[in-house]
Amino acid sequence: MDGWAQRRLAALRGPVAGGLAEFAVFAAKQAWACVFGAAMLALLVTTHLWYPEDVALSRSDALVLGAVAIQAFMLLLRLESGRELWVVVLFHLVGTVMELFKTAVGSWTYGGDGLLWIAGVPLYTGFMYAAVGSYMVRVFRPFDLRFDHYPPRWVTAVLGLAIYLNFFGHHYLPDARWVLLVLVVVAYARCTMYFRNRRARPWRRMPVLASFVGVAFFLWVAENIATAAGSWIYPHQADGWEMVSLSKLVAWFLLMIISVVLVTFVYRPRPLDDPAHGDGPAGPGRGSDGAPGETPR
Repeated sequence: MDGWAQRRLAALRGPVAGGLAEFAVFAAKQAWACVFGAAMLALLVTTHLWYPEDVALSRSDALVLGAVAIQAFMLLLRLESGRELWVVVLFHLVGTVMELFKTAVGSWTYGGDGLLWIAGVPLYTGFMYAAVGSYMVRVFRPFDLRFDHYPPRWVTAVLGLAIYLNFFGHHYLPDARWVLLVLVVVAYARCTMYFRNRRARPWRRMPVLASFVGVAFFLWVAENIATAAGSWIYPHQADGWEMVSLSKLVAWFLLMIISVVLVTFVYRPRPLDDPAHGDGPAGPGRGSDGAPGETPR
């Protein structure tokens, strides 16, 4: 992608053309990081539209087999390393446990039937959480992410655990989502994320909280597509599909913090002046060459 970007950017002149090219590279790298999630979402939509009803293999079981195939291809094509797979599997398990509880208390339901189910939960659901984890681990590499004033990992781990427990506990105890949201903002308020669209280009930066909000928004969009495809339904969608409430953005934001915490124990948040991995920056604005609530679903 860096080579492709270099050829395209070198051929363009002017700030508008350069800006469009930079945006195209950014979008391409984001799409590359989302390949697991995009494939999973495409599988949900295509099976909803065209899966035959008169076959022995149920749609939900076909989704499980398709999701396993996607994960296998991710490994065979070396799109994920074995080290990254551990985070994906762990987030898969974390999500499945949450699914078992949330369906039991009626937060959402799954239609259809099949063999590959546990307590009313089709096994493909864990892969939807795994897709989020896959994005979080894959996005580190193409953008060479670095962080300034990243909070101590033990602080983020405590926050992540509290968020996860609240997804269960708010059914029986006062809901602490807004308190947790404030604590997340306080913990990450000073943190700045640095990234490079291209390794030879200057570093760009954004508040890490802005990136969290952006990811949560696109997860909410994907959730609307998946529920429209009948992958699961909320109680308010029982009589027909309706858009998922914007309030779910808070739930996605908090769930994403859990995935961020898990990823940081595989990819340590590196400061901007960390020369590790062979291409460390010389400093802000310089390239390696010295050139200038309710849970979602």
